[in-house]
Amino acid sequence: MKLEGKVAVITGGASGIGAACAKAFAQSGAQVAVVDVNLEGATSVAKTVEGIAIHCDLADASAIDAMVQTVESQLGPIDLLFNNAGIGSGSDIFASPIDEWQRQWDVNLMSHVHAVRAVLPGMLDRGEGYLLHTASMAGILSSHGNLPYAVSKHAVVGLAEWLSFTYAHRGIGVSLLAPLAVRTPMLGDAAESEWASQAGGPIKEPDDVAQQVLEAISEDRFLVLTDQIAQTWMERKTADPERWLNGMNRLQQRLEGGDDPAAGSN
Repeated sequence: MKLEGKVAVITGGASGIGAACAKAFAQSGAQVAVVDVNLEGATSVAKTVEGIAIHCDLADASAIDAMVQTVESQLGPIDLLFNNAGIGSGSDIFASPIDEWQRQWDVNLMSHVHAVRAVLPGMLDRGEGYLLHTASMAGILSSHGNLPYAVSKHAVVGLAEWLSFTYAHRGIGVSLLAPLAVRTPMLGDAAESEWASQAGGPIKEPDDVAQQVLEAISEDRFLVLTDQIAQTWMERKTADPERWLNGMNRLQQRLEGGDDPAAGSN
């Protein structure tokens, strides 16, 4: 899709990847709606791109419907929906309370579902549109620690894949952004940690990721990986799931401060 003259909605647009993509989309000629629960941040970003800012709690389906109606009344039909908002709090199977599971499920997955349901009929009627979803490599490879986040991001991957093969022949483009370490508020203190420095190389900047997203949209390419090492990790997981799981377990033991039973082995 070429963004010149298109209307783009970005959820989670007040900071990080969302804010960087708002700038990149606007520079490509799109009219941008910056959507976030942080209205002050969204307004600041919207001013820099000459767009509009909309407050929206992405855990609320009715709020999402109202947001879509506001965008279409002010800017026109939505051509590109970027489901980017996400939250990452939580821990393991015991420490994460059920209400935290529900909150992450609502924001990280169901906000995508509700927003797509709101914009897709119009896209199908026009015979074109673009759906962009931020998951994470945690949604493809999983991750240690935050179980609700990993599970909800796996669900985003499944949603994006389904939308792609179901509607590609009807003019709907779909991309899945699966970043590793990116310097955003969600990464927080981990940005300078040993873990981050080993996550496939240098931590990516949001502006760099925005350019990768633009390239994927222009090429109508499904998977957007921010780090080359991610492709290798995906191939290893697919080729030998048992070995991959064993390797993840060894890493878990190291994270827990235990000895690596396979230290020195391949």
